[in-house]
This record gives sequence, C-alpha cells and structure tokens, in this order.
Amino acid sequence: MSVAPDTGSDTPIALADRFARELPELAVRWQAEAAPEPRLLVLNEQLATQLGLDARWLRGPDGVRFLTGNLVPDSAAPVAQAYSGHQFGGYVPRLGDGRALLLGELAAVDGGYRDLHLKGSGRTPFARGGDGLAAVGPMLREYLISEGMHALGIPTTRSLAVVATGRSVQRETPLPGAVLARVASSHLRVGTFQYVAAGGDEGLLRRLADYAIARHYPDAANADNPYLALFGAVGAAQAALIVQWMLVGFVHGVMNTDNMTISGETIDYGPCAFMEAYDPEAVFSSIDSWGRYAYGNQPSIAGWNLARFAETLLPLIDTDQNRAVELAQESLTGFGAQLQAALATGMRAKLGLNDGSDEEVATPLMNDVLALLAESHVDFTSFFRNLGQAARGDTEPARGMFMNLAGFDEWLTRWRALNPDAELMDRVNPIYIPRNHLVEEALAAATDGDLTPMERLLEAVSAPYDERAGLERYAEPAPEDFGKYRTFCGT
Repeated sequence: MSVAPDTGSDTPIALADRFARELPELAVRWQAEAAPEPRLLVLNEQLATQLGLDARWLRGPDGVRFLTGNLVPDSAAPVAQAYSGHQFGGYVPRLGDGRALLLGELAAVDGGYRDLHLKGSGRTPFARGGDGLAAVGPMLREYLISEGMHALGIPTTRSLAVVATGRSVQRETPLPGAVLARVASSHLRVGTFQYVAAGGDEGLLRRLADYAIARHYPDAANADNPYLALFGAVGAAQAALIVQWMLVGFVHGVMNTDNMTISGETIDYGPCAFMEAYDPEAVFSSIDSWGRYAYGNQPSIAGWNLARFAETLLPLIDTDQNRAVELAQESLTGFGAQLQAALATGMRAKLGLNDGSDEEVATPLMNDVLALLAESHVDFTSFFRNLGQAARGDTEPARGMFMNLAGFDEWLTRWRALNPDAELMDRVNPIYIPRNHLVEEALAAATDGDLTPMERLLEAVSAPYDERAGLERYAEPAPEDFGKYRTFCGT
C-alpha cells in the first residue's frame, strides 16, 4: 500500500459512505496508490455539471489528485468491494475490486446517489496476483465506448475522467499508466449477492437486498413480496438493456455474473466490440473460444445470470424453498417474454413499422431480413441507415449491399408495401457508432500522446443519430485490410 492520501475539509466535494457504513462486511477500507505525475487527459464536463461538480476545480492540481484518489474528502471512506462471480460458467467464490476503489457516493442533482469509482488505482486485497494498474489505452477505451453507449440511449456506467499517472505499466510491452474515474447508479452486481449467499448469513443477505431495493427499486419495498419484486425489477431492467445492445449490434464479450449490475446498467468495457457484418455468432473476445458470449447468445446468457441471481434470493422469497423456486421460475419465464416482446418492438422501429403493424406480416419480415443480412455479410449499422433512404424512395444504397439481389428485392417489395416511416428509422438507427477500427486508431494515437483522433471520434459518437458533414469516415465500415478483430480482457 502506498503513502496515505491527503484529506481535507476544504475539498469542494462531499462524498457519502453509505455502502461502507451499511454493508461493512462487503467493504475493505483501502486507498489508491500515489500517482507520481498525474496529468488530466480527458474530463467529461457535461457529466461533471450534471453531478454538481466544479469542472474548473477538477481540472486544477487538487482536482486531478482527487480524480486519482490521492486527495480524499474528509467525508469519504474509500473501499474495495467484495463479490463473487461465474466467469465463463465457472464459479469463483472471491473476486472483488482487484484494481478498483469506490471513493464514495455523490448526491446527484436529481436527488439520487451515484457511485464515484476508480479503475486502475492500484492493488487491493482482491488483486489475485495482478498489479492493480491500468494503461492509458484501455481506460480511454472505456471512456469512449461508455459515452458512446450513453449517447445511444443505453443505460451504462459513465466516465468522468481519465488521468495519466506518470507511471509505466508492464503488459506485453511497457505502457503509460492511467486511472479512470467512472460513475454508476451503484456497483452492486449479481456477483455481490452470490458472495453473500455463499456465506450463508441470511441477515446480511436481507440487508443487502434491502439496500438494493432502497437504492434502485423503492417501489418493491411496498410489494406483497419485496424480494420477489426485486428479482422481477432486475429482470425487467436487464431485459430492456440486452434488447438495446442487440438493436445496435453491441457485443459485451464478458457477461460474467460479476459484470451484471442490479441497476441494469452496462458495466466494464474490456473485450466488448460493435458487430459490423451481421452474424449471430459474432465473437470478439480472445478468451471466448466457445462463443459463450457471442452476439446472438446474449439474451440466453442474461437469463442464465438471472437464474443465478434468483438462487441467491430464494431464502428471502419464501421460507418454503419449493414455493420460492416456483415463484422465481415464474418470474424468470416473464423475463424471457419481456425480452422477446421488447426485441420485436425494437426491430419494428428499426424497420420503420409502427406498433400497430400486423404482427403476422411484420414478424416474418424481420426474420427474413436478418437471414439476408447474414447471408451477404451486410454491415448491420450501415444497412438500417441506408434502409431509411429506401423508405424515402432511394433503394440503391441498401440494395447495393447484397449479393442475393433477387432475395432482397422480394423482401423490399413486401417491406415497402407497409409504408415504413423514414423519420422513425432515423431516430432509432444510428449512423455513427464506436467502430472497432476507429477505436483502435484513436487509442493507438492516444498511447503515443496524440488525443486528437479520440476527440474527433468522441465528437461523432456523442450525437450518433445526426448525420454531419465532414464525418463521413466515421460512418464507414472497417477497411478490408483491418482483418479479423480480436479484443482482450484488459484492452
């Protein structure tokens, strides 16, 4: 552990320590390692304003020290959080924040609380042999993609800042080190509940569930069965989240139970990627050799994770365990129905079909176009944007993407007969996403000290539905020489 951080009552930021106080069994008091030469790389001023923070102070020397955990308000009690998790299907009883630190909770302008959490701030007791550090590229990656996801309207942790530490981090080669400051509704995970349930302390499990209800789903407290209501609320939030991933071609890549939040926010952007050519079996993570977390598997994996969550709640749902299992299973069945209904609604919108469209016509239309996309390896994002032009009468941009022209023409005739709404399509089909080749280009430049490509890409993806002159390359698929894309945990 490094030298203790400075504290001070004159720090213009107050941090609550609710998690540390209410669930001390899950919190290990800790401190960030000292950053030898901290330098702010990027600050999310819009988010700072939403959180009631002074962006000018954050840009100053004390603010930068605060963003690395080296200047801690008197009110704060930084902790590393404990949790378990199923990683690629295998249960690991003790994971936790190995290189992360919960500085505390911010009282947001909307009256709620937001966790302020560091990543790459040094080893903790949960580090499991790692160095606890992070490199500039991966931390900027999370900043870039999480902000792109937020702009797409997808629930996500937010990135407040990335600070270069002035320390070299050894990976395959030495890399410049950095710390990410991120914000979330909370960092409670399915794995948090698994950790507590494995310990067999029902009192602690009840306190954790009550904390989650108060923090995220207060209406559940008034339900006849609050813990079953909690499970249903988490399922509904996850159904909505996974559907939004699917509709923009996002592949999380590491849907372990410790990466499924209770809040329904996307968390952790290590081996994630955006699918280009439509392929239900698309996998980008270098360690997902069996395709467990492939694009098309994400709904079923979410259901599997929720089943593990249900197992932890059974003692609270009903004292009769057979009855508890029955109730949880009914709710889990509802999750599948919710997800499929939401996915169908979302796909209808992508095709410009309103909710009143004939389901017997719309459903085959949706299935058929996905089959055509897969057959011709069509770029998912570009196709739906080009299809908006087809709704206005210009069919060539979309038509030119297919090898099977006869098949697409037949589909196009059926689709146009439903009078699709081009304006609706433009509202839900992005033109700019964090395309993988552009992300890699931006991160390589940033690692070498040039932030301009990242700033330019961030500008494009921050308004993903609005076509703008001068940003044409940000709407184009990867060049052929980019090759097969692979991501890594830690990228």
